[in-house]
Amino acid sequence: MEWYNYLCGFLAGAILANFVPHFIHGISGNRFPTPFSKPHGKGLSSPTINVFWALFNLIIGYLFFRIARISTHDTFSIIVLFAGISMLSLRMSKRFSDKHKE
Repeated sequence: MEWYNYLCGFLAGAILANFVPHFIHGISGNRFPTPFSKPHGKGLSSPTINVFWALFNLIIGYLFFRIARISTHDTFSIIVLFAGISMLSLRMSKRFSDKHKE
């Protein structure tokens, strides 16, 4: 595989990880920060905006996943995908830990 396949695998993991909280909050009817909130990334967006943002992330993550050609026969591609999921998940847990403290 080419280097860009691994980069796309990492991005696929990160973007698909970002899909999860927005989708969960959106379909649960809860407000959650998105890039469209005021102030940017700190305010809480409506559940509908969160569902749209989640679905957009799902589409983009899927496209990166397809470009990456993730395969169970290529262990390194799985590791790179998991690294993208892990890094963004850990960053989001730190970033959103104080979203209700304003």
